[in-house]
Amino acid sequence: MSFSSLGLSAPILEAVAEHGYETPTPVQAKAIPAVLQGKDVMAAAQTGTGKTAAFTLPVLERLSKRGRVQANQARVLVLTPTRELAAQIGESVATYGKHLPLRSTVAYGGVKINPQMMSLRKGVDVLVATPGRLLDLYRQNAVKFKQLEVLVLDEADRMMDMGFLNDIRKILAVLPGQRQNLMFSATFSDGIRNLARGLLNNPVEISVTPNTTTAQTVKQLIHPVDRNRKSALLIQLIRNNRWEQVLVFCRTKNGTNRLTRYLEGKGFKAAAIHGSKSQGARTKALAEFKNGTTRILVATDLAARGLDIDQLPQVVNFDLPHVPEYYVHRIGRTGRAGAEGQAISLVSADEFKELSDIERLIRTVLAREVIEGFKPVLDLPESRLDLRPLRPKKPKKTKKKKVGQAL
Repeated sequence: MSFSSLGLSAPILEAVAEHGYETPTPVQAKAIPAVLQGKDVMAAAQTGTGKTAAFTLPVLERLSKRGRVQANQARVLVLTPTRELAAQIGESVATYGKHLPLRSTVAYGGVKINPQMMSLRKGVDVLVATPGRLLDLYRQNAVKFKQLEVLVLDEADRMMDMGFLNDIRKILAVLPGQRQNLMFSATFSDGIRNLARGLLNNPVEISVTPNTTTAQTVKQLIHPVDRNRKSALLIQLIRNNRWEQVLVFCRTKNGTNRLTRYLEGKGFKAAAIHGSKSQGARTKALAEFKNGTTRILVATDLAARGLDIDQLPQVVNFDLPHVPEYYVHRIGRTGRAGAEGQAISLVSADEFKELSDIERLIRTVLAREVIEGFKPVLDLPESRLDLRPLRPKKPKKTKKKKVGQAL
């Protein structure tokens, strides 16, 4: 199957080819025709399967065949939970729509609102936004929805986990009833299905790969090590394996900052990205990591979903996440679009519970390798695979966000 067989026009096919893609992924092959037919879609797909293009390409195709947008209006609204994901989707819209006479913009908190208001004055065909900033723009009459044709909820499960359900309901209340709705999520949880029932009209349901499955293109390996020797082991792995680009995940903001300073002290060009960094600092760090100026990007789980880095070869879990699903999202940054990748976890004895939960979720005992000179004093217990299903955790209660608060 090729992209040309899905009903996309020449300008979009040209942009796809220029981006280096030839064959649609499974979620794209299923979602694109359904969206082009005007149907509502509810899709669950593992991160890294190309779901951004699965809605971007057909939405651009539909927009290219219709009229012009009016001042302060948006024809397509894409809602997404974080700044990074919004920026990434905005880049995809610009990339795939480069040969079309369409306008798009991205709106999120943490930066000045005036430039975003200015970009909306002439109207946009595609508006990608985070919920809080969108409500702020709407209340200041900077954006209106009389011309809205399509609503996309991306990472719907993440938005619910982050406490944006009330904001989403407020947004839905001001949108026109006649519209196409597309919902993309990592899972079809009970909460997501409840939201879908009130939003989608006879949707086409697409499920490509279960969220609990890690990509087969990713080689996964554990290095048992004492917690106080993790930093030294990371340095040795980078040097001995000559890693030129590696994404490292830490559990906390302080841990991220501390490890970044350590790496810089050892002569590595490293940068940290987490929720307390300014938007400018986060954008700069990600851009320099993508272009190779920065060799090591140290991140919290904020970066686990939404980062699209071509051919990223290495992901390292410096700390295992408390939530086992986050492990799947983290290592999904490598081995994307069929490329091979490697995910290495530095695991200390006090993380055995987190390791057991991860192995139980992915139904696999991860291979272990003790690195010479780093044999842990505190042994990491042997894994015994527990195949009983994990009980879903209740979402944490979140403090009510002020309108426009940075995500």
